[in-house]
Amino acid sequence: MKPSQLQPTEYASYYGNYIAQVSEEYTLVEELEISLHRFIKFVQDIAMDKFDYRYAEGKWTIKDIIQHIIDAERVFAYRALRFARNDKTELPGFEENDYVAEANGNKRSIMELLTELSAVRHSTLLLFKSFNEEQLLRYGIASNNPMSVRAIGFVIIGHQNHHQKVFEERYL
Repeated sequence: MKPSQLQPTEYASYYGNYIAQVSEEYTLVEELEISLHRFIKFVQDIAMDKFDYRYAEGKWTIKDIIQHIIDAERVFAYRALRFARNDKTELPGFEENDYVAEANGNKRSIMELLTELSAVRHSTLLLFKSFNEEQLLRYGIASNNPMSVRAIGFVIIGHQNHHQKVFEERYL
């Protein structure tokens, strides 16, 4: 399945920007894997002195953003698991700024962060490979909005792609 196969009712409109940043070239599962390798290669080519850089007061560093990507993927994968298992419990949102403030991503090495990102993505990849078509089409409610399991997968990829563009535009 590809992002263009999603219906607008499968996600909140603010996720549309993330989904639009996912390539149509590959399937969801393929892109979950390929985008990880692409992102790690991109980050490994960044000069070491840039990882602690903030382009403005109060903005996150590249390390903080990578930690944010990790945390967000964990939250999204958990939502996908709950919805795929037909759990009808409405799930709350999460405050990304609070998570970043508590995560201490900027105090970690870049290799630690990339290793954790890889581990989380591999777990996400195995999770999505385990879903059948019926499970991928299931919906749940998170942050007061309906969302399908398959839309969550594309949001995970698009969220990472969004932050890579931010790195290119504001940090490098």
